[in-house]
Amino acid sequence: MTGRLTHLDETGAAHMVDVGGKAETERVAVAAGSVKMQSQTLELIKSGNAAKGDVIGTARIAGIMAAKRTHELIPLCHPLLLSKIAVDIEADEGLPGLHVVASVRLTGKTGVEMEALTAVSVACLTIYDMAKAADKGMIIQNIRLLRKTGGKSGNWSADATGGK
Repeated sequence: MTGRLTHLDETGAAHMVDVGGKAETERVAVAAGSVKMQSQTLELIKSGNAAKGDVIGTARIAGIMAAKRTHELIPLCHPLLLSKIAVDIEADEGLPGLHVVASVRLTGKTGVEMEALTAVSVACLTIYDMAKAADKGMIIQNIRLLRKTGGKSGNWSADATGGK
């Protein structure tokens, strides 16, 4: 840790970080989260019989769209030219629910952690929206960064930090 917040200037005011002098490197971020639900809700989603249609496909597209618009949602994020966004959603009978993993990549001057986290968050919210008629008690949980590579700060993994 650097011990300082990069989005605060010397007076403590919030500001957008100047990345103009940074080197362009390949940067990748992977984030995850899940939506816990009743077993019957998971079966409804898997069968494709949810009232609003294809929950998993729609959530995947929503996550991709959200990653591209992160700078419009998070005030101090830079608009980025992303080269790859992947959102994978898998059923887990043991949860029961759906796990969402987003991977975002670019070659640029700033990282893509916020884009990966935004993709996961919006995909989970879309799952909730599309299935809430069947299960209002769903729980969106454990949204977090799993790993990131590239940039001045180098590589980071939740596994290496014990998930903290």
